[in-house]
Amino acid sequence: MAEGSRRRTFAVISHPDAGKSTLTEALALHAAVISEAGAVHGKAGRRGTVSDWMEMERNRGISITSSVLQFGYGDAVINLLDTPGHADFSEDTYRVLAAVDSAVMLLDAAKGLEPQTLKLFEVCRAGRVPIITVINKWDRPGKEALELLDEIERTIGLHCTPLNWPVGIAGDFRGLLDRRTGEYVRFTRTAGGAKAAPQEVLKPVDAEEREGDAWVTAVEESELLSASDADLDLEAYLAEQATPVLFSSAVQNFGVRQLLDALVELAPAPAAKPTADGGERPLDAPFSAYVFKVQAGMDQAHRDKVAYARVVSGVFERGMVVTHEPTGKPFHTKYAQAMFGRERTTVETAYPGDVIGLVNANALRVGDALYVDEPVRFPSIPSFAPEHFSVIRAKDTGRYKQFRRGIEQLDQEGVVQVLRSELRGDQAPVLAAVGPMQFEVAAYRMEHEFGAVVSMEPLEYSLAMRTTPDAADKLTRLPGAELMVRSDGQALALFVNRWRYTTVKRENPDLLLEPLVGSSVAGQ
Repeated sequence: MAEGSRRRTFAVISHPDAGKSTLTEALALHAAVISEAGAVHGKAGRRGTVSDWMEMERNRGISITSSVLQFGYGDAVINLLDTPGHADFSEDTYRVLAAVDSAVMLLDAAKGLEPQTLKLFEVCRAGRVPIITVINKWDRPGKEALELLDEIERTIGLHCTPLNWPVGIAGDFRGLLDRRTGEYVRFTRTAGGAKAAPQEVLKPVDAEEREGDAWVTAVEESELLSASDADLDLEAYLAEQATPVLFSSAVQNFGVRQLLDALVELAPAPAAKPTADGGERPLDAPFSAYVFKVQAGMDQAHRDKVAYARVVSGVFERGMVVTHEPTGKPFHTKYAQAMFGRERTTVETAYPGDVIGLVNANALRVGDALYVDEPVRFPSIPSFAPEHFSVIRAKDTGRYKQFRRGIEQLDQEGVVQVLRSELRGDQAPVLAAVGPMQFEVAAYRMEHEFGAVVSMEPLEYSLAMRTTPDAADKLTRLPGAELMVRSDGQALALFVNRWRYTTVKRENPDLLLEPLVGSSVAGQ
């Protein structure tokens, strides 16, 4: 219980290009676990971001897979789960958000709330994940601070309670007014933002003498916020009704330490988790954990597979034998590791809130529970409804064994969903994805990890609905529709568009057609 209370397990969510990977790097820098921050592209010979380790990520400058960074900060243990920013990889982010206790929502000061941010916010709201908001890139021209707060409140209904306030307009970031102490935190730029920015704390009178009108304006706006009941409300934050707000420039390392301090002070520690039977698993119950991500290809030398498991209760000790809930079989944890991006270290013990990497976990899938003594099953992690479909084939039929192994691996990881039908056969499965870039990742990994060069043939379908296998006869006779079966056994009816789905549903009222999680027709 004591060790669990020290943990802060959170994810950073944002729209692409809001600076998420840069912020992740800056947080690790301020916690002194790396000595120099690296730009995403590794400019000027600097190392690339530790959380972006795939070659495709470094080449494109975006995050396309989630990663875990664990490090100490003061007396706290930080478990930072970096998520993909691109909308095409929303499903990976969804799984990560099922494993955290809070989230940091990162906004671009010039763009405010963007579509992907809104989508991820809704996932947080559905999972009852409290959010701290960081308005980033204040060193560049952007919107007014009060305008951004108003946008947040109007669009997503969270009451904004800024912990600090920028001194200087967007593009002229001088420092921060600490709204709780009234002091001025002044930053000094470093060369390229490679080092933690030195900061100097000044009393209000000294701040006004140094910054003049910029300080006076910041104080006046802060007083206006207080008059508008915009001071910190911890209970409202934990109840997902309010969001503490901070300002930063991650690339300059301004305002990053303030975020770390706020997370340690305000973000919730691990608590009892709901179980599939409607109960709860308390922290002091025997060891239990659940798998929220499976990743292969991180170590090219060994080609192993790592299952990321979030510890829910008890104490994990390396080498302990746990039970794999879906099969009831024992699972040995000799090769357990703590993750820091691509880098790994052997972990001897772990506590509630920690994320452990279980190596060569071929039997583990997303959503599986592991436990000792007291059996437990946790609620399943739903899959997103796919909107893009493509037939995949091996270009070299002599590499079919590698092709089949690669397809199975990508399916287990959740990189794509794999659909099959008797009509198409096993040599031409259909990949289903939230976004088309998932197909690029699948093709790249099939070639570079499994040695199977593939061809992709896009299909016209854009909508998938849950149905039953006995719908096959009826659907195969209808144009613009097809029935396929997902690897978990779920039958899916595919339609070329929503109009075709509506027509089929109207003309066949006895046919089961239900929306999947994340479907654009869910709730209609």
